[in-house]
Amino acid sequence: MAKILMITGDFVEDYENMVPFQALLAMGHQVDAVCPGKKKNDSIATCIHDFEGHQTYSEKRGHNFTLNADFEQVAASEYDALYLPGGRAPEYLRLDSKVLAIIKAFVASNKPVAAICHGAQLLTAANVIEGKKVSAYPACAPEVRLAGAEYVDLQMDEAITDGKLVTAPAWPAHPAMLKQLVALL
Repeated sequence: MAKILMITGDFVEDYENMVPFQALLAMGHQVDAVCPGKKKNDSIATCIHDFEGHQTYSEKRGHNFTLNADFEQVAASEYDALYLPGGRAPEYLRLDSKVLAIIKAFVASNKPVAAICHGAQLLTAANVIEGKKVSAYPACAPEVRLAGAEYVDLQMDEAITDGKLVTAPAWPAHPAMLKQLVALL
């Protein structure tokens, strides 16, 4: 089974963090969840984004999520794939040079990378999606295009694979995204 790295942080989208983490574990994969500035057994706060008919998603406080690995000990070479959940965490994680270096290392090694929702902000900041077909939460479409990728406007329950990159617009796409990621493993 695969060893998967998940880079997460405070106010990550709860479902996008917890559901793939648990699903991949249930399939027998090892998933190391890490966050810059935090260690194994520290927790992060999550939030729940929902689609309730407003002009954008609503946000509510989610669960606390316990990290199971140390960010400072991460070496991309030790992992088979990378998963980047969305929510607000990517907004500040993209400012961390080590996070960006890890993402670049996965892409340079041609390893599977999956990003959902605002996780695309990490891909754009790492400058690794030029020429790719990428989906994300629609509010990220301008960033995806500015990074030289083709933004693909999918239904909220769809995902797209381009090479070793799997992307999706939001948590309703978990079944499609996880199926496509596991196929790459």
